[in-house]
Amino acid sequence: MLANKECQAALEVLQESPLYDCRCKRGMKKELQCLQIYWSIHLGLTEGEEFYEASPYEPVTSRLSDIFRLASIFSGTGADPAVSAKSNHCLDAAKACNLNDNCKKLRSSYISICNREISPAERCNRRKCHKALRQFFDRVPSEYTYRMLFCSCQDQACAERRRQTILPSCSYEDKEKPNCLDLRSVCRTDHLCRSRLADFHANCRASYQTLTSCPADNYQACLGSYAGMIGFDMTPNYVDSSPTGIVVSPWCSCRGSGNMEEECEKFLRDFTENPCLRNAIQAFGNGTDVNLSPKNPSFQATQAPRVEKAPSLPDDLSDSTSLGTSVITTCTSVQEQGLKANNSKELSTCFTELTTNIIPGSNKVIKPNSGPCRATPSAALTAVSFLMLKLAL
Repeated sequence: MLANKECQAALEVLQESPLYDCRCKRGMKKELQCLQIYWSIHLGLTEGEEFYEASPYEPVTSRLSDIFRLASIFSGTGADPAVSAKSNHCLDAAKACNLNDNCKKLRSSYISICNREISPAERCNRRKCHKALRQFFDRVPSEYTYRMLFCSCQDQACAERRRQTILPSCSYEDKEKPNCLDLRSVCRTDHLCRSRLADFHANCRASYQTLTSCPADNYQACLGSYAGMIGFDMTPNYVDSSPTGIVVSPWCSCRGSGNMEEECEKFLRDFTENPCLRNAIQAFGNGTDVNLSPKNPSFQATQAPRVEKAPSLPDDLSDSTSLGTSVITTCTSVQEQGLKANNSKELSTCFTELTTNIIPGSNKVIKPNSGPCRATPSAALTAVSFLMLKLAL
């Protein structure tokens, strides 16, 4: 009884803290550290596996109308249908990338790395290939990356170029397909992969309360979340070279799922039979966006779910999780509430919140498996504070 009361008290303290609502920006300079803080707070509060997890990223409120209009110029919308039908829009997108120095440089980099054979038995270094792909999609504006990923096609040659955008022989395919639930478990042991998957579910999970089947009818949020998963174990790609039938999937299947087959099929359908994702890809390729009337209410398709147990934080940061530096370095979702200022330019307001709760002389950490109640109010805040100090040094 006492343990339950202490657990409830710890939960109430965390939920009332500004830290609980803190979110990260995808691609921010301290993204990994911010995500480690987020999951250290949220993962100790629930027990068991959760199918959907809340996204740790700030919600996307802008739309892609301007980029859609730009895409329509290159996709031939409004042009002579005969001319448009002969165009390879994916090839046009690659040419446009080559006209931009940053896009050309980072695209050439990942192509070189992903095509570099290590040995007859090892066709490439997948870890380095994934890292190069992440750098490309995080650092190059979506004006270029989306046109390469989501270009519209009228023939198989175009669709095959689209499928080859991420060099799937290295970044995607393998000798055998793992079970999708096993792949998800592996992904969730990495804070970045876990976060990108949670963000995909939050922004692309099919909703039957909206016009487009997307949460809040926001194509941009879904397409950005999809692109954000490329370069991780859960990397998705087009399953074939069909120019019209858009089907994407991670490299996995539901064989060997046993009594978890229904859950596995549900997970896989979020990719292969997802009307939100399919509509978003088609809309971008066609250069169109949904017109929402201000009178129409927008529905939130996904509720903030509980989150599952956390894996142990990594002792160090490997190059497989290194990201670009030309990115945003603040966590704008947390408002200052008379807290102490942080003099470090590189630490976000999320980190500022943490440094105000330091208890001198404490070196306790939260142990996820220490029982039904995993933290007391003081220990929870102390542990996160200790983690932040360690990361900042």
